[in-house]
Amino acid sequence: MSNLDKASILRMAMGAIEERVNYEMGGVLDNILDINTDAKKKRKMTIVLEFLPDAERRTIQVNAGVKSALVPTDPVLTSLYVAGSATTGEMEVYEMVPQIPGQQALSGDTQEEPKILKFQKRA
Repeated sequence: MSNLDKASILRMAMGAIEERVNYEMGGVLDNILDINTDAKKKRKMTIVLEFLPDAERRTIQVNAGVKSALVPTDPVLTSLYVAGSATTGEMEVYEMVPQIPGQQALSGDTQEEPKILKFQKRA
C-alpha cells in the first residue's frame, strides 16, 4: 500500500471537488475585479467537507460543498429636483444633471436634457 500515489482530498470524486473550488474562485476573482464593488472588502470562500462513516467504520461517505461570500455592488446615486410646471402648475420631478442641458463638456459630449420622472399621484 505504500507504493500508491497519495492525493489531496480535493482531488477525490474524479476531481469534482477541486473543480467546484476553482469554479467558486472564478466568481471571487470576477467580484474583486468588478469596479462596482468595494476593492478593499474581504471576500470569503468556504469549503465544507462532511464525513459520514457506516456502522462498521469501513466506508465513509463524503459530502463536499463550496460556497463564496462576495461583496455586493456599490449603490448607484442620483439626485432629484422637485419643481412646479410652468405650464400646468403641477409638480414635476427631474433627475439632476451635472451641467446645463445642451452645454458641451471638455470631453466633447453634450449634456442631455434631464429626465422627467413619471409617477402616479396618490389619492
